Amino acid sequence: MSLSALLIEHCSPTLASLKAGSLFSLPSSSLCQLEEEAQQLNTQFAPKGLALRLIRVDERHALCYLYRHAQLAAMLADKPCAAFLNTQGYDSLSVQDALDRLCSRLAQSPSFPHEVGLFLGYPLADVVAFIENKGKNCLCCGCWKAYTDACAARRLFAKFSKCTEVYKRLYHNGRTLCQLTVAV
Repeated sequence: MSLSALLIEHCSPTLASLKAGSLFSLPSSSLCQLEEEAQQLNTQFAPKGLALRLIRVDERHALCYLYRHAQLAAMLADKPCAAFLNTQGYDSLSVQDALDRLCSRLAQSPSFPHEVGLFLGYPLADVVAFIENKGKNCLCCGCWKAYTDACAARRLFAKFSKCTEVYKRLYHNGRTLCQLTVAV
């Protein structure tokens, strides 16, 4: 599957500007080719406010993060989110520094640091409740485990699912990744 097809499959809500970021994994058999493709996509994405970053690469897989710079910057500037991230060791909350810290945290552990949910646009209250409940006792589960507002979470899960369905259909029918990327 091409990198463009993977972006459609796993990142449509971010491409559509419905969420701040998306993560996906792909085989890292050709890291040089992947880095070159990512650089080309970043050139196309930049005018639309998007960026693609390889955030963890090992001998088998590359973990990629597609994000909306402005949405991520807004989350990092939000006082409650910033206070939470400070408790997790994020001393500087510029987009670049926060992503560097996230990459560092990912490199230190094979599991995901829980704050990654904020980078994906999940509600802070649900990220905190996930940690407090050790991932148990959620009200509903979809893109994330929701603890605070199940109705709102279900609406977002459905919206993201519908977006992905529509984007996959349009891509299959000939629309390009660039045509499907919303500019903000």
